[in-house]
Amino acid sequence: MRRRLAFVPIAVVAAAVIAAAGYVTLQPGASPPDGEVLGPGEVSVELDIEHSRFSFDHLRVRPGTTVRFQVRNTDPIAHELIIGDEGVHRRHATGNEPFHPPVAGELSVGPHETGSTSYTFAEPGTVVFACHLPGHLDYGMKGTIVITDD
Repeated sequence: MRRRLAFVPIAVVAAAVIAAAGYVTLQPGASPPDGEVLGPGEVSVELDIEHSRFSFDHLRVRPGTTVRFQVRNTDPIAHELIIGDEGVHRRHATGNEPFHPPVAGELSVGPHETGSTSYTFAEPGTVVFACHLPGHLDYGMKGTIVITDD
């Protein structure tokens, strides 16, 4: 019994450190906790792609939050994660870029690969994330990130 109790404080400290670091892990198919607003500061979020779908389609962050998106593509086809304003999505609308160089908020992820990108959300508003490869956006590979002071 004493051994088991000795590990309880370690688990509590580990949980506090993870929470303080802003790390959020979402299980495949899970959505961010309803009503939870992430940030400010640095936050990591896992975003899975399965059956040409993102594991969530809505996220809420505070201004001044930098989100590191860890993207895991479990599909046998390539996908991308493009985060940005209307102008960014207009540039990617044709889906003609099979690979994206390291640019904040733009990531190409091959079949059964994992990658990451970061994006800083500065001002309140709404930003879209999407996959613009041919037919993927029409299939529903998109979501919104609301930047809120709430």
